Amino acid sequence: MVEFDELRLTLVNMKEELSMLGTAIGIDKVKAEIERLEKQTADESFWQNMEEGQKTLKLLKNMKDKLLEYENLCKMYDDAFAFVELCIEFDDEGELPAVKKAVEDFEKEYEKQKLSTLLSGEYDNSNAIITFHAGAGGTEAQDWAEMLYRMYTRFAERSGFDYKILDYTDGDEAGIKSASILIEGQNAYGFLKSEAGIHRLVRVSPFDSSGRRHTSFASVDVMPEIDDSVEVDIKPDDIKVDTYRSSGAGGQKVNKTDSAVRITHIPTGIVCACQVERSQHQNREVAMRMLRSKLIEIKEREHLEKIEDIRGTHKDIAWGSQIRSYVFMPYTLAKDHRTDFEMGNINAVMDGEIDGFINAYLQMENHKKIGKAE
Repeated sequence: MVEFDELRLTLVNMKEELSMLGTAIGIDKVKAEIERLEKQTADESFWQNMEEGQKTLKLLKNMKDKLLEYENLCKMYDDAFAFVELCIEFDDEGELPAVKKAVEDFEKEYEKQKLSTLLSGEYDNSNAIITFHAGAGGTEAQDWAEMLYRMYTRFAERSGFDYKILDYTDGDEAGIKSASILIEGQNAYGFLKSEAGIHRLVRVSPFDSSGRRHTSFASVDVMPEIDDSVEVDIKPDDIKVDTYRSSGAGGQKVNKTDSAVRITHIPTGIVCACQVERSQHQNREVAMRMLRSKLIEIKEREHLEKIEDIRGTHKDIAWGSQIRSYVFMPYTLAKDHRTDFEMGNINAVMDGEIDGFINAYLQMENHKKIGKAE
């Protein structure tokens, strides 16, 4: 019975924190905004401007999702508390594992929503575009890039996000040379922006018949998806457009026609490609949207006054610049070199369980902001 009492006390102590979280999220304001937007969508003239109508519906959906998330969290709390009370009343120790899980699930969801209050960046609530590039090292590095690709798509699935492949170039023998995916969901960019950088792998290579240990590198680039309402001045003379034949594993990821488009921004050297849409025109539109997003992301990150201030910088995808290391041999460990957060269950990490790394980064950045404010 002592354990039930402890679990009950845990929930009692979190009641006020749950209420404070609702205040931090601004639930009352969210409800008011939903009511305002619903009145707007009911107006007869709502669809006269199709583009504005779509933006309003997207905002309304985001507000409703935020409210539903918090309401579900409150329900998890009520259900867990009622479960504990019932077990105490009937002295049912057989239900202890189930009660523990209910409380742990609530605490996990609470921490996730609490972290979302740290996302105050202008584009944090946007969708995220992730681009992968294999480093030097041929097949070994290309296989590592594909492993990272899988890790982030599994993270998206675990987090309830949708993802869409934008570009996919197969490796020579295995893996991928490069790929881009769009991850869609509330705060997708805010959570995933911490993943941008060089990722290092240490393992016994399955491609080495001698069974030697190899170190491989791949880069992950993350940018917010910026809609067309944000104006970015990109001069026609500053871009180079190439078309090529699409290629993808199994023929399912992309359309294998001459419609693929690669756009190079000459002043910065930024390259954006798309090959999954049905026409060359559509692929060009998506690639241009990716380029605008990347330029804005750099401008915001480097605190520049205008896009023209961006200058191309090149970082080798190699030793010395990695943000995280994944070790499979001689021990198993994934460690972030910025926050020192680490996990020994490397298989779970590669299966998309990277919340701890993201949370540690957001907490670190929040502490920095508090330090500067003081």
